[in-house]
Amino acid sequence: MKKRREKEISRRDFLAGVALAGAAGMSVACDKKPQPRSRPEERPLPKSKKIDTNVRARVVLVRDERVLDAAGNVNPQVLERMLDDGVQALFENPQPEMAWARMIRPEDTVGIKSNAWRFIPTPPELDQAIRQRVMAAGVPAERIAIDDRGVLENPVFGKATALINVRTLRTHHWSGIGSCIKNYIMFHPRPYDWHADSCAGLAGLWDMPIVKGKTRLNIQVALTPLFHGKGPHHYQARYTWPYKGLLLGEDPVAVDATAVRLLEAKRREFFGKEQPFAVEPKHVRIAEEKFGLGVADTARIDLHKIGFEAGSLI
Repeated sequence: MKKRREKEISRRDFLAGVALAGAAGMSVACDKKPQPRSRPEERPLPKSKKIDTNVRARVVLVRDERVLDAAGNVNPQVLERMLDDGVQALFENPQPEMAWARMIRPEDTVGIKSNAWRFIPTPPELDQAIRQRVMAAGVPAERIAIDDRGVLENPVFGKATALINVRTLRTHHWSGIGSCIKNYIMFHPRPYDWHADSCAGLAGLWDMPIVKGKTRLNIQVALTPLFHGKGPHHYQARYTWPYKGLLLGEDPVAVDATAVRLLEAKRREFFGKEQPFAVEPKHVRIAEEKFGLGVADTARIDLHKIGFEAGSLI
């Protein structure tokens, strides 16, 4: 009987100890301050580079009124024609096939870097049109991939010798605009790290070995650009318009600088005055001044326009 009482007391003591320990643990957890979310580190920018004012860049704007129907649906045949016309004009070749052959070699492995933002994604019709033209240039299907958020896990992008950079034109909460420069942020394992200081150092992405020197073509899709908004995932249809255009160039900075110019013009037209972006897209200017990635000075960008002029704004 004595041993039984001793066992009962020991069991009660044990349970009491567990309860006290649990309460103490809960107290510690309640008293512990929540850890702040880690913020992107400031990336020191390189020293300003000496800009060669003799260097110029060529950008092509191609527009076609038939590319969208009344409901905003894409006409694939018209979009393909716009792509061909744009590439032909960019490389000043009499045939688009010759222009693509100049960009892409049969021995290349090609990654088509798309953009999957749910409100205005890169049109799949355009992604597929690019894929078909890469295949026509002699690259087999198994050495071509279209991807955005999965590029680091995609074996084709890991082996890519050529990249085609294509995204839709819109304002952006962190960088001012969603640029061709910024479209390579998914090639970094921690994209958020590049958001500091209005994404000022985004051009540094282009020095990463996975992309450096591989980009053959940059396209800003301006079919229905988003010219205004606030917040990380802002989208309101009233701030889009059927511009029905594509901007193409070899120089991503020149393409983006032209895109900024277009959005600025639309904002003036819509608001009736100069309306600064919620976030200044300074990474485009810094891409030239600090990284020497391309031409941001619109005075040194040769804009070649194809298609209808009404409402071109630039």
